[in-house]
Amino acid sequence: MAHAAQVGLQDATSPIMEELVTFHDHALMIIFLICFLVLYALFLTLTTKLTNTNISDAQEMETVWTILPAIILVLIALPSLRILYMTDEVNDPSLTIKSIGHQWYWTYEYTDYGGLIFNSYMLPPLFLEPGDLRLLDVDNRVVLPIEAPIRMMITSQDVLHSWAVPTLGLKTDAIPGRLNQTTFTATRPGVYYGQCSEICGANHSFMPIVLELIPLKIFEMGPVFTL
Repeated sequence: MAHAAQVGLQDATSPIMEELVTFHDHALMIIFLICFLVLYALFLTLTTKLTNTNISDAQEMETVWTILPAIILVLIALPSLRILYMTDEVNDPSLTIKSIGHQWYWTYEYTDYGGLIFNSYMLPPLFLEPGDLRLLDVDNRVVLPIEAPIRMMITSQDVLHSWAVPTLGLKTDAIPGRLNQTTFTATRPGVYYGQCSEICGANHSFMPIVLELIPLKIFEMGPVFTL
C-alpha cells in the first residue's frame, strides 16, 4: 500500500501491474528527454544573437521536427496497446468472484463455493484494533489464492462505482445493469487495499476494498472465511 511522502507507484503484485510500472518509467524517460530538448532550445534562443542568415531555409530541420514526434508517438503507443490488450485477456480463471457496489459498501459472492455471499463494510474508528488502518480496513476481507488466475465480475446496484486495487493494477467501473469483468494473478501473499474510485455520493470515501491473498495450498485446505 502507499505510504507517507511516496512519490512513485505502489509495488507491483501482479504481472499486469509490473507491465504498467515499466510502461510508466518508459513514458517518463521520453517526457524527460523532450523537456530537456525544449529547455536546451529555449536556452540557445535566449543566449544567441540569431544573426546567421543560413537558418532562414532549413528544410532538413523541418523534416526532423515533423518525423521525430511521430516516432515518439509510435514508441509510446505500441507498448500502451500491448498492455491494453493484456488487461482484456481472460485465460481459464481458477476462481470467479462477483463484486456488487452499493451506497456505500461492497457485496462479494464466491460463485464457485455454493453462492457464498457476504457484505464488506468499512470498520468504524471505535472498532479498530491495533494495527488496523483507519478508513481502509473492513469487517470482512476478500480471501483469495495467489498464483492462480482470478476473474472479478463487477456491477452495481444503485449508482456508478469503481472497484480499484492499485497494487494489482486493477480499476474497473461498476455500472448498474451491466456486468464488467477483469482478471488478475497475484504473485505475493499479503493484505492489499483499494477504494472506490468513482464519486458515488456523500460517503464515497468510506467504501474501501481489502484483499487478503494467501498461498493456494492453504486456500484449498478448506474454508478460510471469517464472517
